[in-house]
Amino acid sequence: MAKLQYDKTGRLLFTKEMKKEYTILFPMMAPIHFNIIKDVFTHYGYKAVLLETTGPQIAQTGLKYVHNDTCYPAILVIGQMIDALNSGKYDLDHTALMITQTGGGCRASNYIHLLRKALKKAGYEKVPVISLNISGLEKNSGFHITLPMIRRVVAAVVYGDELMLLRNQCKPYEIIAGESDRLVSRWSQQLAKELNSGSGYSAKDLERNMNKIVDDFAKLNLNHTKKKVKVGVVGEIYVKYAPLGNNCLEEFLESQDCEVCLPGILGFAMFKVDNRLEDIKLYGGNPLKYAAVSALMKYCTKIESILIAAVKRQPKFLPPSPYAHTKELVKGVIGYGDKMGEGWLLTAEMLELAESGYENIVCTQPFGCLPNHICGKGMIRKIKERNPKANIVAIDYDPGATRVNQENRIKLMLSVARENLQQAETVPDQKPADAGKAVSVK
Repeated sequence: MAKLQYDKTGRLLFTKEMKKEYTILFPMMAPIHFNIIKDVFTHYGYKAVLLETTGPQIAQTGLKYVHNDTCYPAILVIGQMIDALNSGKYDLDHTALMITQTGGGCRASNYIHLLRKALKKAGYEKVPVISLNISGLEKNSGFHITLPMIRRVVAAVVYGDELMLLRNQCKPYEIIAGESDRLVSRWSQQLAKELNSGSGYSAKDLERNMNKIVDDFAKLNLNHTKKKVKVGVVGEIYVKYAPLGNNCLEEFLESQDCEVCLPGILGFAMFKVDNRLEDIKLYGGNPLKYAAVSALMKYCTKIESILIAAVKRQPKFLPPSPYAHTKELVKGVIGYGDKMGEGWLLTAEMLELAESGYENIVCTQPFGCLPNHICGKGMIRKIKERNPKANIVAIDYDPGATRVNQENRIKLMLSVARENLQQAETVPDQKPADAGKAVSVK
């Protein structure tokens, strides 16, 4: 059994011996992406387990160990991890936890400290916690992030973005129910196998696989005779993607006969890399750091271009907008120095969605997330001035918010969307009377 080691601050370390013996648990966010990413860790010798548990007990467990004024994602993530430790499924003497740490001004940088405090309170202080970061915030001898690992994770993210985009554009129009999800499952397994075998992440591999994925989805039997209400989803990254965080929002919208669009995670990753460049432009900094970050941004842009080109090969699909275009949309609307949390990207994604035909937007906001309230709800009026068709509803997600109330508010937004769609079909050249009307529910 690995001997427990601590650093000078008293932090329990994840050692080289632990890598061989320990199972690492990490929380679910985006189902398609994270199932592929999990296998990247497996390739590097880590016994990684993705926590997919749901249910009201998760939030209640989180509230038991985390103050209710803390961000809702922290309550859920910490609750999910402690619930897993409570389940009896894992050997607590050989189990570790992993959580991301951005290093920015968002409170998400401090989730790891809240988690350790919660573990101590729950009696699990001997369970090590690994910080997943590229900022050098915390280091462990048993866990290393290498350049090849980053390349594989980027590939997993881009594959996830493509599968999510194509699945969402096909599923509402399926003739044979479930075909899209089965295709996602098959490709996720195949891609994970490739990444595990040491391939699938070079530019050539990405182009080959993404072209094949698009071609496979293009073969599905679809019926586009009936137009669907198109709905975009934006917000804080966890509640935007995680079914646990947004009460299965995507599933609910699909049950309401909608076509859903979630902007990809690659765009958020590029936003975070780009922020480092903006910092140096605005406040000065190390030229060597600027060159290194510029190279990473150039690499991400290259990968993004491969994704867009692949989707464009099949005219029936709408490709994602380039990050550079999304960034350009917020000029004169919000400053690039506004970068806490999702920052200006949240505003930009709403403008981009409205521009590309997903003018009906659900803005998901966790309780207490100031960046989202400012850059999300706070920018709705400005967005509607730019695009009067924008039909936006901001939904709060927290332990005290009921699912019924959230869904009723979304249904009101959808009722306006359906009326707009009906008027557009009846009088195509006439601007819908309700286009751009605010959704206001108290």
